[in-house]
Amino acid sequence: MRIKIVKLSETEAIPLPNDSWSKKVLTAETVGAGKMCMGVSKFAPGVVTDMLIHEEEELAYVLKGKGILRLKDGSDVTYEAGDGIYIPPGVAHSVVNEGDEDVEMVFGFSWPDYPPTHKE
Repeated sequence: MRIKIVKLSETEAIPLPNDSWSKKVLTAETVGAGKMCMGVSKFAPGVVTDMLIHEEEELAYVLKGKGILRLKDGSDVTYEAGDGIYIPPGVAHSVVNEGDEDVEMVFGFSWPDYPPTHKE
């Protein structure tokens, strides 16, 4: 086993609405991870993502900007740069950026790749 480095610029973007994206950086495929994965997302101003439900818990850390996690019941959870976010498995959520600047965050799952997920 050896330490591996993956450059964000060398990972393929998963396109999201409104010129936003997610990139899976450290995964089973890229580094041979067996139990967890990590990625980075950029959410442009005006973006509203699909409502997603992950089968695994999600951790995120907001690097830049501020935004809203909109829940299935219509309630909003606000966040800003410097906040850590915990989303339990099975909680339907959408990322909303109503601000004037990009939101950037690091995300991780206790799964070796992006976990089983479905749209609500």
